[in-house]
Amino acid sequence: MSPERVAVIGAGSWGTALADMLAMKGTPTTLWSYEEEVAAVINRENRNPRYLSDVSLDSRLRATSDMGEAVRGAGVVVSVSPSHVVRGVMRDAAAHLGPGALVVSASKGIENDTLQTMDQVLAEVLPEAVAARAVFLSGPSFALEVAQRQPTAVTVASRSPTAAEEAQSLFQTSYFRVYTSSDVPGVELGGALKNVVAIAAGITDGLGFGYNTRAALITRGLAEITRLGVALGARPLTFAGLAGMGDLILTCTGALSRNRSVGYEMGQGRALDDVLGGMTMIAEGVRTTRSAHALAARTGIEMPIVDAVHAVLFEGRGPRDAVEALMLREPKAEQWS
Repeated sequence: MSPERVAVIGAGSWGTALADMLAMKGTPTTLWSYEEEVAAVINRENRNPRYLSDVSLDSRLRATSDMGEAVRGAGVVVSVSPSHVVRGVMRDAAAHLGPGALVVSASKGIENDTLQTMDQVLAEVLPEAVAARAVFLSGPSFALEVAQRQPTAVTVASRSPTAAEEAQSLFQTSYFRVYTSSDVPGVELGGALKNVVAIAAGITDGLGFGYNTRAALITRGLAEITRLGVALGARPLTFAGLAGMGDLILTCTGALSRNRSVGYEMGQGRALDDVLGGMTMIAEGVRTTRSAHALAARTGIEMPIVDAVHAVLFEGRGPRDAVEALMLREPKAEQWS
């Protein structure tokens, strides 16, 4: 059953791509933009000049910078803001939510101060009944390729099987295939932590290392993600799926990956502030590195790749020195706990 209207909260590239896809399906869709001028251009020219400028958007998509206008009366609200502002943005949205609204989170990250996933953040800012049915969308999905209608597969996770199926039906198209899961922690953590490993992959690419190095990082990065995820209540098999290995491969190898690009530039010798200063869109992995490093310390989980990325980003360690230190760690069995 289709909702009367969908509100997509966040007009970055990912939010815009999802809103455009829903509008193309014939679902009445309103896209909320923090920037009034972005909303105005979307309505006037059917394009997002700041975040998805080369894509022609469906003419039925409407945009607004008024949160009340976007959310009031929406049967589904899709949260797609950068993870570090989700708490504030969705607190504002909650004031306009209907009691039966379905909230779908498509943001990937872990708060720095609280070390909470978006699931835990939403549980604190949404009405209890709404939060209990929240759905979390993740998987290998570059926004530009979704907007170009390229075949893509993702996972939606919820503690409510009915809510997951509602989200599956809402987003499913001929080019966007949606699977369901009940493992909310696994889908959330896979989507957030892969960005840290992608920075590491970019660093090694920037240093001029080859495919062997990248394959090692992806594989051992997945081992770290799985160890932490299981310690935090996730199921290990989730990390072998779309929200785990699938998203990890994409983000570590794809030229459209913002996180890999940050690592690449640092591997080439640029400073972090310089790299971030030249970016329009947010590389979630930079903030998530702080959270992952703190979570590993709090849970006692060994995450050497995360530690190395943290050292390069925030402790002044040279990229080449960090890679060498990883290789010279004490030898271990591949499978260990």
